[in-house]
Amino acid sequence: MDFELESEEQEFDREVEGFLGENASPDVMDPHPEQLSQTVDTPEKRAFMGKLAERGWLGMSWPKEYGGREMSGIYDFVLTEALARHGAPQPGKGVGIVGKTLIRHGSDAMKRKFLPQILRGEIEFAIGYSEPDAGSDAASMRLKAERHGDGWILNGAKLWTTSAHFADWYWVGARTDPDSKHRGITLFLIPMNHPGLSIRPIWTIGDERTNEVFFENVEVPGDSVVGQVNHGWTYICEALDLERFAMMPIGGLEKKVEALCAHVHAAEVSGRPLREDPGVRRRIAQLVTELEVSRMLQKRVISAALKDQIPTVQSSQYKLFMNECGQHVADAALDMMGPDGLLRPGEEGAPLDGKFERSYRYTVVDTIGGGASEIQKNIIATRGLGLPKNF
Repeated sequence: MDFELESEEQEFDREVEGFLGENASPDVMDPHPEQLSQTVDTPEKRAFMGKLAERGWLGMSWPKEYGGREMSGIYDFVLTEALARHGAPQPGKGVGIVGKTLIRHGSDAMKRKFLPQILRGEIEFAIGYSEPDAGSDAASMRLKAERHGDGWILNGAKLWTTSAHFADWYWVGARTDPDSKHRGITLFLIPMNHPGLSIRPIWTIGDERTNEVFFENVEVPGDSVVGQVNHGWTYICEALDLERFAMMPIGGLEKKVEALCAHVHAAEVSGRPLREDPGVRRRIAQLVTELEVSRMLQKRVISAALKDQIPTVQSSQYKLFMNECGQHVADAALDMMGPDGLLRPGEEGAPLDGKFERSYRYTVVDTIGGGASEIQKNIIATRGLGLPKNF
């Protein structure tokens, strides 16, 4: 199978690279990006997203009837990877998770309301699945949604909602049938400033803010439901497959490997070039090989997505392997840098301004976002290999 970009796709890649060069800004681009850090959490980043929208680069693969251009999904991939390489914010949840799910399952009213705003880069979403007692097992969520006239009243809490403090809308799952696990969940779209919603910050090991969100008698109308009542788990599973791919571009990991190779090429230890150490050379070769395997696994996801398939197993394989590769790169970097590698960003003498010290901590977060690594292994085992769920 030929995975090389066609000439038109290569031209688009060059166009995006030129745009990013012209719009380079420390207010928008993270010099040391991590997988989940490229969010639209400031006015400057929202303005940048508006520039992408003006060029028609948001939702390029959406159907024309919903404002898209019906271009091949490979163009979305090219854009996302270029943004990742430059540490720029990602279109992410709105275009890939919320938008595509609304196109498949949303009401006409929801499509008219949200899809144009997404394509204009005007709106940001938070995703609410995990709870204090339902982390990796999202199907065990207990956030209660009870009928109240034509609408619903929600009570409970969500955990690890990373975008809650800057998002406009909450894409949240709630239990509408207490007697059924998977068939008792419904998806809602709720404004983040809704009365009864409160947010409390949680800071991760990677210096990234996530949040707890509390619901206290949050009353919403019936048209807040996404799709059909009690069908939310099906939509969530589809969205998680999209999330694992959309949230995990490989461009940032490529830049890390490049930075580590450049450091090894230039550094000396006890007066000898680090690049001449056979153990270091072996380890670099292993990391470059793992990076290439990650690329191939990513292309399997792209191949399935371009065929309008839901790449469940492929997404899990890619996310699991690529996250572990990121950890291996950060671990190797700190080993090769010695004690100085433990200096944090901004501290005097920190190699590469502490890039890999932060990465070492942040890659732990990567293994959780979008579904923990253990969940990915279960998906691969049961859906990919056909193993029984209890073995």
